[in-house]
Formats: sequence, C-alpha cells, structure tokens
Amino acid sequence: MQAVMETYKRLNIAPTGGAGSWLFDEEGNRYLDFIGGIATNSLGHGHPALVEAIREQAGKLIHCSNLYEIPLQAEVAKMLTDATDFDRVFFCNSGTESFEAAIKLSRKYANDTRGPHKHEVLTFSKSFHGRTYGGLTATAQPVLQNGFGPMLPGIVHAPFGDLQTAQTMVGPQTAAILVEPIQGEGGINEPPEGFLEGLRDLCDEHGSLLIFDEVQTGAGRTGHLYAYQGTDVVPDVLTSAKGLGGGFPVGAMMVKEEFAALEPGNHGSTFGGNPLAMAAVKAVLGVVGDPAFLEEVRFKGTVLKNALIKLAEAVPGAEVRGQGLLLGLDLGDTSLALEVFEHCLDEGVLVNLVGGTTIRMAPPLIVSRTEVRAALDTFRGGVYESIEATIPEAAVA
Repeated sequence: MQAVMETYKRLNIAPTGGAGSWLFDEEGNRYLDFIGGIATNSLGHGHPALVEAIREQAGKLIHCSNLYEIPLQAEVAKMLTDATDFDRVFFCNSGTESFEAAIKLSRKYANDTRGPHKHEVLTFSKSFHGRTYGGLTATAQPVLQNGFGPMLPGIVHAPFGDLQTAQTMVGPQTAAILVEPIQGEGGINEPPEGFLEGLRDLCDEHGSLLIFDEVQTGAGRTGHLYAYQGTDVVPDVLTSAKGLGGGFPVGAMMVKEEFAALEPGNHGSTFGGNPLAMAAVKAVLGVVGDPAFLEEVRFKGTVLKNALIKLAEAVPGAEVRGQGLLLGLDLGDTSLALEVFEHCLDEGVLVNLVGGTTIRMAPPLIVSRTEVRAALDTFRGGVYESIEATIPEAAVA
C-alpha cells in the first residue's frame, strides 16, 4: 500500500526529467509529451527563461504576505491588462480558484447593483470548471458529481451550443453566464457559429456578466494569448491558470474595471500572487506574448489539424476539433480510441483520452515542426493498425 491517496488512474510511466517537448524516466525511456501536463507546460520542460526566472527569484524572496505591497505582482498584472481587454487582476493558485473568485465577484456585483435575487449562474453541459464544490457544481457532468451531493444551489445548466435553451433560462435572476470558448475536458468541443455572440447579447440584455473560463485555452494555447481574442466577443471576466505559469501553480481572474466589485475582506489567497509564481508568469508572458511566437503556434496548429482531418477521413464518423495546439481527434468509437491511445503510449507519444472517444493533444507551445510530424506518424500508425485500412496520406507542410 502506498502513502499517496489513489485519486488518479496513473499510467505506468514515471518521468524524472524533461527537456523541451520530451520527458525521460530513470530507465532511459523517452516520451514525446503531446499533452504538456494537460495544457500546462506551455514552454515545455526546462525552458531556460522559466528556469532562470524561478531560480533567481527563489534566491531573493519566495513568499510575501498580501498584507504588503508585492511589486512583481503589480508588474505582472499590468502585463496582463496591457495585453487584454481587462483592467484588474486577482491572483490565486489554480484554475478552480480563479473560477471561485469569478463566481464570488459576479454575485457580489449583482447583489450590489440589483439585489440578492440576482444570484444565479448559468453553465453548460460537458463543461469542466474544477473540483471544489463551486467548480464541481458548475461542471455539468453528472458522472463527476456522483457521490458528492447535494450540489450547491444557484447554478443551472444548459446544453452547450444550444442558444435557444439558454435564452429561456436567462432572466432577472441571472448574475452570470459561464462558458469555455472551447471545452477541454468535455472533448475539445467548439461552440457553433453565433453561440458566443448570442451569450454576449443575453448578458447585455439582462445585466449579467459574461465569464470565459480560459484555464485551458489561455496563455497562447489557441495561437492567441487568450482564445477570446480570436473571436468577436469580449467577456466581462476571464479565468486563467494552467499554461500561465508554465508548470508553476498559479491562477488569475481578470475583470473589467466597472465590474471589479470585490473589496478588501471579500476574498483572498494566502499564496496568491506570491513572488515566485509571479516570476514564473513574467517569464512565460515574455515568451508567449511575442506576436511572432503566437503566429508560429497558429501555424503548427494548422499543420497538425489539417493532417488530422485527412487522417480522420479513414474512419467513418471521425471528427477533428479545436484550435491552435489544443486539438481533439474524435474517433467516434471507444474501442478504437482506446486502441489508438495505447498505440501512442507504446510508441512513446503521450496524449490524453477524454470523453471516451477523443484523443486530446495539447503539446508544449514550443514543440518543433519536426516533433509535430513525428507525432502525426504515430497517430497514423495507430489508426492504421486499429482499422486495418489504407490511410490517406496527410499533407504536412
């Protein structure tokens, strides 16, 4: 019996080191990391800018209470607001914490401006917003909620992509609408055309806040610093984590000035915005915030997606979804998807299986074009072996 509580279905892989897009174990095995800590290791492993920033800051000051001014925190907040449409930033330690902050803020704003009746939050099916009670309640996946009830009141769910149903559920009681611009854990699901725009209109009509959960899509993952910047919709609040720290635990909630309702004593975080985390975020933004870097992410994402689309032609009903370097190959069959996943594992390419049928890919943003081609060769081999059919050759630039 091991001392670590068994809350994860762990694979028989034990990395002890990494470099770039690769992980290594003590036996000398190499793995092409095409999941990147689940969209977290944005700069890969051992990136010199991130390593040096953490090392240098650790020698100066690791933690300082938020009872005092933290200059580096203010500097990083300005980097984020300068690069986005937001004015204020609250720092925390994870994606679910950033979600909790956003929900508290939306209810506080609604209470202050309209009264306590306006407290309901609308979220969507197949979403994922974390594993705290607030996050779990907002996560419209009953399988994840089983055994933990009752869920918290005041959070309701509509089918993802169904604007007509959302319209019937939003009213004077709605404090906020919460949505992922691209669903991650739910299977890399993209919203249908006009859905996000329709949610924006609903919020404007009812005086509700539109919250984008960009924990997985943020920090350059889609080829934009934040996914909303590739749409025509600007949310009122945005949550961020995962890739923002490049692997170092950090979360952030960003909000427009007119909605920044939280005051001293309303919310807090002991470790939120600590100097070591801020050094990591500053290093990540210094790389990912470069327009040329983001353009390269978009290019590699296009290469990968186009090749996967051609590969999917070999499987009836298969589909490719996502943007940038957050992509899902939905094979439409649980047995086939498991076989392809296990083939990738055997060949040393680490991916993730979500929703039973979708191979999720979220490699480090620094992944090379050569590494993308190598992963594609593995995907082709896995599909070919599983269906025993001829695979159309994918054109890869």
